[in-house]
Amino acid sequence: MLENLSQRLGRVVKTIRGQARLTEANTQEMMREVRLALLEADVALPVVKTFVEQVKQKAMGQEVAASLSPGQALVGVVNRELTDLMGGDLGPEAGELSLAVQPPAVILMAGLQGAGKTTTTGKLARWLAQGNHVQQGRKSGKKKVAVVSTDVYRPAAIEQLKTVAKQADVDWIASESNQKPADIARAALEHAKRQHIDVLIVDTAGRLGIDEVMMQEIQMLHQILNPVETLFVVDAMQGQDAVNTARAFGEALPLTGVVLTKLDGDARGGAALSVRQVTGKPLKFVGVSEKLDGLEPFYPDRMAQRVLGMGDIVSLVEQAQQNIDMAQAEKLASKMKSGDKFDLNDFREQIAQVKKMGDMGSLLEKLPGEMAAAASQLQGGQAEKQLRRTEGILNSMTPLERAKPELLKASRKRRIAAGAGVPVQEVNRLLKQFEQMQDMMKKMKKGGMAKMMRAMGGMKNLGRFGGFGR
Repeated sequence: MLENLSQRLGRVVKTIRGQARLTEANTQEMMREVRLALLEADVALPVVKTFVEQVKQKAMGQEVAASLSPGQALVGVVNRELTDLMGGDLGPEAGELSLAVQPPAVILMAGLQGAGKTTTTGKLARWLAQGNHVQQGRKSGKKKVAVVSTDVYRPAAIEQLKTVAKQADVDWIASESNQKPADIARAALEHAKRQHIDVLIVDTAGRLGIDEVMMQEIQMLHQILNPVETLFVVDAMQGQDAVNTARAFGEALPLTGVVLTKLDGDARGGAALSVRQVTGKPLKFVGVSEKLDGLEPFYPDRMAQRVLGMGDIVSLVEQAQQNIDMAQAEKLASKMKSGDKFDLNDFREQIAQVKKMGDMGSLLEKLPGEMAAAASQLQGGQAEKQLRRTEGILNSMTPLERAKPELLKASRKRRIAAGAGVPVQEVNRLLKQFEQMQDMMKKMKKGGMAKMMRAMGGMKNLGRFGGFGR
């Protein structure tokens, strides 16, 4: 995700940090690199000009000049300006959904065909139903959510939403392709009131391009539904086209926010940095994988840190808290602390916990610095594939073999490899990695944290455990 932009800006940040003294000349050179990085990332030219000018003004200002570490201070300026560029200046509550209304709170999804509206409707419904919504800094609890499709033009659009709703475990309100969109909207609203639905999400028809008929239809739906949120769904990989489309929808509808889909496939990042500036509306969500849990709230400050190579540990911790069985994790930690033997059953449990956290590529990208670089080498679901292979090997073992890895001789290894569909070498590699983990556990028990860090090679091999990297 945004790896091209992250790599370029990451290099610039390293250079800036190393500057003991900032002059007009070296600041000018660094700003030139920042400008080139943004333009190569397909950020809109007016946005680039404004951003560079703002940074330049503050870089030569008193705050940086008077700092004991001017390089670090300039990095801080770039970070703050990048945060504001993506909506940080709108305040922390701008990215929240405004659902504090008399139920049902209606969310209208708008956008072109192929942007991912239907899938995003399901992802958002699941996210709200699971109680992940935050309002004024607090979680607002699980919502009773229903979805409905007014797309009577695209074949199987209604059936697609029905399937997604079932997967998301939310209510689906039936509609037919021979109905008028306006009639579907009115009926859905009445149904939601009768069934005491908290949130009604309305999926609308898209077109391959912006046309007058489409805009008139969605304006009419907006008038009927009076939605509390009108979200524009746009494909991040469209680059400049995404920005132009956002502008057109913003002129036709009173948008309240933007959802940027397919950000996991967007190496450049131009849309993520431009769309808020052009529309004046906050980015509220980003799609980070095709899975139903692949939707994340957008936090400008966290995304700025990720783009600058600083990672996003806060989101990583939140993801862990939401998905990991804390009682099981504490049990394992207690076992390790007491010196009980850490076996392959524990290792298997660890992998199961990691899988609950969602897409591995997305998780790795939240790590800071060089650790995040592992993500760029694991594109196209490679991380998921490696995790499944490791789990397959462990599942091919008997509970006794996982409890006593010393039993695993040649004949058993051949059976395990055949059961998992992998070469015997992969079984050997997994066992070797596991032995390294056991050694670290022993060092932790003895309190030798410094020894453990040396054994880990300064954490350079962290990505190799669980089969990641070779």
